Amino acid sequence: MIAMEATAAPFSSVISSRQNLSSSPSSSIRVSSPTSLFLSRKNPGKFKYPRSLSVRASSTSDSVVTLLDYGAGNVRSIRNALRHLGFTIKDVQTPGDILNADRLIFPGVGAFSPAMDVLNKTGMAEALCTYIENDRPFLGICLGLQLLFESSEENGPVKGLGLIPGIVGRFDSSAGIRVPHIGWNALQVGKDSEILDDVGNRHVYFVHSYRAIPSNENKEWISSTCNYGDSFISSIRRGNVHAVQFHPEKSGEVGLSVLNRFLHPNLPATQKPMEGKASKLAKRVIACLDVRSNDKGDLVVTKGDQYDVREQSNENEVRNLGKPVDLAGQYYKDGADEISFLNITGFRDFPLGDLPMIQVLRHTSKNVFVPLTVGGGIRDFTDASGRYYSSLEVAAEYFRSGADKISIGSDAVYAAEEFVKSGVKTGKSSLEQISRVYGNQAVVVSIDPRRVYVNHPDDVPYKVIRVTNPGPNGEEYAWYQCTVSGGREGRPIGAYELAKAVEELGAGEILLNCIDCDGQGKGFDIDLVKLISDSVGIPVIASSGAGTPGHFSEVFEKTNASAALAAGIFHRKEVPIQAVKEHLQEEGIEVRI
Repeated sequence: MIAMEATAAPFSSVISSRQNLSSSPSSSIRVSSPTSLFLSRKNPGKFKYPRSLSVRASSTSDSVVTLLDYGAGNVRSIRNALRHLGFTIKDVQTPGDILNADRLIFPGVGAFSPAMDVLNKTGMAEALCTYIENDRPFLGICLGLQLLFESSEENGPVKGLGLIPGIVGRFDSSAGIRVPHIGWNALQVGKDSEILDDVGNRHVYFVHSYRAIPSNENKEWISSTCNYGDSFISSIRRGNVHAVQFHPEKSGEVGLSVLNRFLHPNLPATQKPMEGKASKLAKRVIACLDVRSNDKGDLVVTKGDQYDVREQSNENEVRNLGKPVDLAGQYYKDGADEISFLNITGFRDFPLGDLPMIQVLRHTSKNVFVPLTVGGGIRDFTDASGRYYSSLEVAAEYFRSGADKISIGSDAVYAAEEFVKSGVKTGKSSLEQISRVYGNQAVVVSIDPRRVYVNHPDDVPYKVIRVTNPGPNGEEYAWYQCTVSGGREGRPIGAYELAKAVEELGAGEILLNCIDCDGQGKGFDIDLVKLISDSVGIPVIASSGAGTPGHFSEVFEKTNASAALAAGIFHRKEVPIQAVKEHLQEEGIEVRI
């Protein structure tokens, strides 16, 4: 790796030793206080661009992109995408680095308030505004778009950079939509969008809970909108300044085309954009890889039969279905909307930075440009040398290594049990801490329930439903007992109670497994998926039991699941991912093709 990329640290790591703009040899502008910065822009969006300014990269730096990484969440993905497109990355360390950039990308992740705090404390806010006001080549991503507006309601109101009129507000869940907005949605592209010229009728990937609404005051900025409950701003463009609410680095080939057009602004317009039929939020098809070490110490993808991953043979060896990085790359090419890694080995003897799953993520994210989720071991732990790591540190390392979302299992069960008993949010659980720092859209809770039949709804103090298929003794009712430790230990809480609790505690999505259906290939537990997806306002991923393409259409038609996940049928090549999507499309269910 070249020195520029290896030694440059995100500017948030050098706050204590930062330089003022006035002391930077490359800058002559004055650093304003956060308050004066905002008040000096009473008419956001009204500035004019100097006609004589040179706005394109010089020939000596055509392959360099300046990246503004303020140290939160996964920016490895955008780094990998830029390298994939042939560019070298220079990290911002001082405000002068922004002012000297030939092209600047701001991949905002996390929450609005902490981001603005860092920008203001480091003097980057004023430099950003000056850079953008001078019509320099800029691309903001997700939060990098939201921060351009006047303010946000997220943990606020919190003042933004004030360049674009408008307030960033939360999606209105009372409109019947699930918040966060997670998944692949369609754009309504306006004229002269430039970087969106190749998108056509294709889906792009969103993951956010807050958005900016179009208005008469900001309409001149808008280059595309998206519909989710209402119409929100999905991208802006004015001159050489661009920003997108979606994640191009996670939107597959169509997203890479967006980045490529920003990096190569003089590319001729495509005569025929990529074909597609995107019109709304698509149902997601997710490939899951259960990863563990086999008896020889090799890291392999395996698959359980009701959570038993060993072959029923004399050797009783761990079922080996392939190498995780290779399989993930193949599933990306096959059209998987997301890749989910589940670490089912503790690896407690490893220092955090050497955890095998960290290496899997780093290598996978180099060539896989769809969202990556990792679960298993997201908790406080102490390694063999006695070094203690908090769950927040573990999550941070996963995010830095390429994860977009982390999945919490057993730790979330214990936190939910305490919350149900006390009704008090302590803020100390891994779920609450990670959600607070990285946003609830980055936190998935994995639920592993087992069906327990009862004769009468009043037999247990948990949510009981009438089941479609009676129990072994003709029981018409059942509740779903949550488990921990890979399904080995039942807990005194039901799936319904757990789902409601973790939503309150900050989960942004639920991965709903079913031990009874796992590995059976007879279809998802429709009763369970309907119960949970009807009970929460966050997206639910149906898991366990898929055996045919028809099982996917069934769960989408009969429940409110936002996504469906499978493992074994993909690993064993029994059902290709594309066959599932083609079937769903034939059934009139919107998917990303």
